[in-house]
Amino acid sequence: MRKTIHVIMLVTAVLGAASVKAQTQKGNLMWGADLLNITGTFQNGNNQFNMGLSPKLGYFIQDNFVLGAEVDLSIATSKTFNTYNYGISPFARYYFDDKRLEFSQRARFFLEANVGFAGTNLKDKTTDASTSTNGLNIGFGPGLAYFITPNVALETLLKYDLTVGFGNSTTTNRIGLNLGFQIYLPTRHAKQIINEEKSNMRRKG
Repeated sequence: MRKTIHVIMLVTAVLGAASVKAQTQKGNLMWGADLLNITGTFQNGNNQFNMGLSPKLGYFIQDNFVLGAEVDLSIATSKTFNTYNYGISPFARYYFDDKRLEFSQRARFFLEANVGFAGTNLKDKTTDASTSTNGLNIGFGPGLAYFITPNVALETLLKYDLTVGFGNSTTTNRIGLNLGFQIYLPTRHAKQIINEEKSNMRRKG
């Protein structure tokens, strides 16, 4: 418990250290998750709405441009179907720095795209029949980050995902509305947190 509190205090200490614009500068880290994924799945023989979780970690290789990786996990249950979605993909995201798009100094629009591996499996509870697609996944869509502090943003992302590959259904299309958060930190602050935690563990050991 003390360890968790200590991490929260360290993160809080660096919040507010820079402006919103500075959080998308080269060399910064972005980490967080889509906590609520409301998705319509359109698959041959089965249509269903799903909810899930997508953790993300990225690094700004240039101002406003981040590369990273994400994991997609969701399990949905209805009266008729069980649905399992999974995947892992590198992603790219670009933040627009255009005052004509600003409706608030706290808001930043972005575009995100990913290419990786994904699968969707639907199982009919009544007949025990299943429909599956596993293979190449391509996704893209627009999003909005709203900074509730200089380092923490709430996000919404409208994303289209296409999976093409193997299974008894070779194509799956998904349109998802993702709601979540991201934390933006300069690399030096992230290293400071990690080193501080390592030091605490050595002292306790």
